[in-house]
Amino acid sequence: MDNVQNRKFVILAIFILIGVIYIFRLFYIQILDEEHKNWAITVSQRSLRILPDRGNIFDRNGVVLVGNEKSYDLCMIPTKFKNEDSVQVCKLLNLSFSELRNVLEVKGMERLVPQKAISGLSINQMEAMQQQLVESEAFVFIESNKRVYPQPIGAHILGFTGIIQRPQLDRDTLNYYREQDFVGRAGIEKTYEEELRGLIGFRQILKDNKGQEKQLVKYDTAIAGNNITLTLDASLQEYGERLMANKIGSIVAIEPATGEILSMVSAPSYDPNLFSGDGLRRNYDSIFNPKDTLQTSKNKAIYNDTYRPGSIFKLVQALVAMQAGVIDSTTGFSCTKVPMNCHNHPHPSNVKIAIQHSCNPYFYNVYRRLLLRGEHKSHFIDSRIGLTKWESAIKSFGLGAVLHTDIPGIKSGNVPDTNYYDNEFPSNKAYGKNKWAFSMIYSNAIGEGEIGVAPIQMANLAAIIANKGWYYTPHFVKGIGKNGDKKQEYKTRNYTTVEAAYFSPVIAAMEDVVQNGTARRAQIDSVKVCGKTGTVENKSFNDHSVFIAFAPRENPKIAIAVYVEFGTWGGTWAAPIASLMMEKYLRDTGYLVTERKERSILKEQRALKSVILNKHAVIQ
Repeated sequence: MDNVQNRKFVILAIFILIGVIYIFRLFYIQILDEEHKNWAITVSQRSLRILPDRGNIFDRNGVVLVGNEKSYDLCMIPTKFKNEDSVQVCKLLNLSFSELRNVLEVKGMERLVPQKAISGLSINQMEAMQQQLVESEAFVFIESNKRVYPQPIGAHILGFTGIIQRPQLDRDTLNYYREQDFVGRAGIEKTYEEELRGLIGFRQILKDNKGQEKQLVKYDTAIAGNNITLTLDASLQEYGERLMANKIGSIVAIEPATGEILSMVSAPSYDPNLFSGDGLRRNYDSIFNPKDTLQTSKNKAIYNDTYRPGSIFKLVQALVAMQAGVIDSTTGFSCTKVPMNCHNHPHPSNVKIAIQHSCNPYFYNVYRRLLLRGEHKSHFIDSRIGLTKWESAIKSFGLGAVLHTDIPGIKSGNVPDTNYYDNEFPSNKAYGKNKWAFSMIYSNAIGEGEIGVAPIQMANLAAIIANKGWYYTPHFVKGIGKNGDKKQEYKTRNYTTVEAAYFSPVIAAMEDVVQNGTARRAQIDSVKVCGKTGTVENKSFNDHSVFIAFAPRENPKIAIAVYVEFGTWGGTWAAPIASLMMEKYLRDTGYLVTERKERSILKEQRALKSVILNKHAVIQ
């Protein structure tokens, strides 16, 4: 018994002795040992972010549209900015005083770490600045990447990156971003920010009080963002931008079978490299200038939804009217030139002839039958009932509604409904309920009046007719990542309210428009082109030139809309430009293999000329 008790005391004594040794050692390290004390004071642990490479963006054929290039950021450490001459620094770095102040006036721990002042410097620029700043400890250069655009096209589609803005930073619940991070600010770069940005890595290190790295504790590799393949054809896009040089307007080309956007041109355009690296800070105001009457910054193809479609709208009127049973393909009306003027042409004895010769009085009567169906004895209420049915059918064609494509900024256009005439139009004094009727709004019949359509909707209309009544929502992204696919919403068919059988006479008429009508300049040798011109009234100067088309007639490969402001008749500018775009695409994809004819070359030479904007000036 005594032996057991003794052993207990021995074990207890050993534990006490070990505890005393540990306590003494800790006391020595923390209180007496100056070496460890100084080490603890001078060394701290830091977690440094490793920014991933942003994903590249390719066209449908693998051509790089957006990539990354090694560059350098000039950063300033606010706590070390003491004796530097602010005036000289601003002059050297081409910064304003307010920009310098924003860099230096950060608070808290941010004052101890480098703050980005200039982004995207080339190695030559970096070395030149380094020589002039070598005596100051306030400046450091940090290696980074900047976005570059090997093909200087598609600025309105691709968008750009820039320093994150405060509202987006405040919405970042995942705490992914920091101040001065670059994010997508427009276009594809903005819509697909999460897919492109990648995953941030980290280096956990020990640093001394001079900021020198002492030891690597942990390393998490950054993962590059996903590459994105677009539906765009870079060659076709470049050609479209050349054709629209010195003009105002847009081109949208779609593959009818898929809804994939092959080209989208907004003119005037600009080189996306202007916003590469530090270019956004230097060039933003020159492009996004509120005084720019040409609206260079705006993507007119999706943003300008107040464009009136003109006579191309007659195609929809005919289709909706046949489906409603108020006319059939053999219905004729006299071209009396009352109440709408018209040009001399053969008697419009059926839908086909009326479309071929774009007869205004014919479609006045079509619209009249659509609105006044005799469902109420009051002319006002009957118009109201008819307008509601008409508006619903028109919207099934993607008009007057937002086409939810994958770049921001798209607008809905306007297809007027009863509320519009009751409460919104005219803008200075609305008509009021049951105080308007067909006789007050009949200019809608020919795509004038209160109809507003964006060019992307016009191109989609051409695709719908090519498909005889259905469409995929137009979109830009073909695939995300190595084996990625497009979003499900872009693989779902949308159907109009018009049955396929009613499209045949309209398509036949569109072919006649090109062969024997107002769009002869849209002809392509060996290809059946179906199209419709539009001339949109403009009281201030020349009318606007509009054309939609698809080709070939059977198994269409491309549908297109061209809108040229001040281009006069639809057949003058819009039709030949559309023809050249379609011909190029059909040749490039192997559908058209015949030798290019001289008239096509002459057409191109003429199309490349400038459109006069007013009596004294042309876009330079």
